[in-house]
Amino acid sequence: MESFTLALLFTLLAGLSTGIGGFITLGGKGKKFLPAALGFSAGVMIYVSFLDIMPQALDSLRLDHGEDWAQILLALGFFIGILLIGLLDFLVPGEINPHEYVDEGVEEVRTSHQLLRIGRFSALAITFHNFPEGIATFIATAANPAMGISIAVAVAIHNIPEGISVAAPIYHATGDRKKALKWAFGSGLSEPLGGLMGYLFLRPFLNPTVFGMVFSLVAGIMVYISLDELLPTAEKYGDHHIAMFGLIAGMVVMAASMILL
Repeated sequence: MESFTLALLFTLLAGLSTGIGGFITLGGKGKKFLPAALGFSAGVMIYVSFLDIMPQALDSLRLDHGEDWAQILLALGFFIGILLIGLLDFLVPGEINPHEYVDEGVEEVRTSHQLLRIGRFSALAITFHNFPEGIATFIATAANPAMGISIAVAVAIHNIPEGISVAAPIYHATGDRKKALKWAFGSGLSEPLGGLMGYLFLRPFLNPTVFGMVFSLVAGIMVYISLDELLPTAEKYGDHHIAMFGLIAGMVVMAASMILL
């Protein structure tokens, strides 16, 4: 029971660290903050997708299918993720879709809808990402609490910039601090929820193939959101170089967290 309690505690703290990203966002001021934050978020998502999530997916798929089929399934899952989020983007009504033409008179309204939509899409992608991550953290901690501490710390640091990617567009769209924090914290709650479900219900059905395909799907979703939503919006709200500096900073932060932990 003690290991179960520790596993729940570590997974909960790791997940809720997205809220730290939310608080950082609320402290950001000035015209340069939003494009920098959106670029930063894109850097986080792109770097994590290609150098963290996809390698994990490939390692899992290799266990069941060998190298060749693992590569095929990885690519298949990645592009299915892009297709799914692209289809969702296509189905969004034109009046709130940032890719549809609108009259200048409703530009300000569309802008708020666009930012809110980006924040929600980011929250959705991070929720799916955190769910299997929570399962892995919870089960590892229950089996070996010492190992679980290291995993939980690494996950928590990972989740801080992910919280920024959710809170920044929502806060700037609505001006509502509570809503921005709610979405930032909420996206992190999938971590302990995934851990509990994995431990109590899903363990008999989990296998490397399921983990691998879920991670590859999430990578595709994150890359699409970064290239189609975050970076174009960052450039729209500020200088191109500010967005690029934010992008690089996001990659540097995630690279440092992966190297150091």
